[in-house]
Amino acid sequence: GVGCSIGLCGDFVIAGKSGYFLQAFVNIGLVPDGGASWMLPRLVGKARATEMMLLGEKISGEKAADWGMIYKCVEDEALQTEARALASRLANGPTVAYAVMRKNILTALENSYAEQLLAEAEGQRIAGSTADAKEGALAFVGKRKASFKGQ
Repeated sequence: GVGCSIGLCGDFVIAGKSGYFLQAFVNIGLVPDGGASWMLPRLVGKARATEMMLLGEKISGEKAADWGMIYKCVEDEALQTEARALASRLANGPTVAYAVMRKNILTALENSYAEQLLAEAEGQRIAGSTADAKEGALAFVGKRKASFKGQ
């Protein structure tokens, strides 16, 4: 239900193989909420979103990953390890660039191509002025891994 809707708002959703996603609203005579009617068609397409919402059946974590609804489905025992590794990787990355990318990903579905090119140019201006961009360039030239500070 709404837990599925809220969960899908994450940039990265990792599910265990025993996990599932369900739009159960129809089973109690209600309609999806929590943003599901906006999010699901964008993630999985109209046909699959219609299936989930009108039939109210469970979608396995594996199927959700195959559909592009979530980032990854892993063995249940590996779920916490995978999530922590991803969180650590993101925390040690170029956070200003991440913020710009997230904004551009969200606006890309609504913008025209020309508008999106302008958003990308503005994003490059913002990210390119950071210490992380300088570090990234120096690391590239020096053939080493960048050490980002989130600045």
